[in-house]
Amino acid sequence: MKEFSIPACVTLALALLIAVGSQTFLGPCVHDDGSFGACHWAGRMLMGVGALLAAQSLLALFARDHGRRAGLSLAMAPTALLGILTPGTIISLCGMATMRCRALMRPAMILLCVLALMAALTGWWIERRKAR
Repeated sequence: MKEFSIPACVTLALALLIAVGSQTFLGPCVHDDGSFGACHWAGRMLMGVGALLAAQSLLALFARDHGRRAGLSLAMAPTALLGILTPGTIISLCGMATMRCRALMRPAMILLCVLALMAALTGWWIERRKAR
């Protein structure tokens, strides 16, 4: 029977929360006139980062040997780091600190991506030790 990878499951849950949350309840500013600002594109990029993390964690879940799981877990680290740097660093956000993208989206996405990074590195460390 195949062993179950808890860090890959945690990363998958966080990735889905990043992907869905960046477009719904943790999403960027919504304007009354239907227009959008730069923070809209940060939300779109975070949706892509979440989808990529989800795909990587699914591959890690279905990998059979520990070496492949370790490699896939290590590959998740730069993706999570990209998610950490996206809101406000790679893509600028609205100017006012009270806007939804600065008050809600940025801290929530950074926290979720840091947790995904920690889960990925934990998975890498565990799988690397099992591969030896």
